[in-house]
Amino acid sequence: MGYAGGEKENPTYRDLGDHAETLQIDYDPDVISYEDLLRVFWKHHDPTRASWSRQYMSAVFYHDEDQKRMASETKARTAEQTGRKIHTEILPAETFYRAEDYHQKYRLRQDRILMREFNRIYSTGRAFTDSTAAARINGYLGGHRTRKRLASEIDRLGLSPKGEDHLLKRVGDQVR
Repeated sequence: MGYAGGEKENPTYRDLGDHAETLQIDYDPDVISYEDLLRVFWKHHDPTRASWSRQYMSAVFYHDEDQKRMASETKARTAEQTGRKIHTEILPAETFYRAEDYHQKYRLRQDRILMREFNRIYSTGRAFTDSTAAARINGYLGGHRTRKRLASEIDRLGLSPKGEDHLLKRVGDQVR
């Protein structure tokens, strides 16, 4: 989670300037392609809804001409499929500013038992927010994967047996 797309240096949540709240995805192109990420992006938000402020605008930030082309093509395809105006902007990725630690891993931060586990594992807030395990657990708590999927990987997340049991109970079988 962070801020991008504006001119203000070192924005914060309380002093955002002209930036948008966004996220930066580090991915392995041998595992998932940029086009696949774009498919997920277009599928999981409503690009036809105009945002009421720049802070919450819908945007794809590209790093090179290939990404710009793919983002533009998928935007055009989405417009054709919906028959509606697409409000999502395609913008160059410039500086990405990390949001404050308290904005990271929101769902996970709401669970005291799991946070005790992560406070034991990580000595700094930055290590916690950079953790792939924390990101995955945050996703599960947000309802983005099944309990069955969690059971297949839970032993690789670094939790104690008590933490594992707690997480399995929290996740249930629902998926958004």
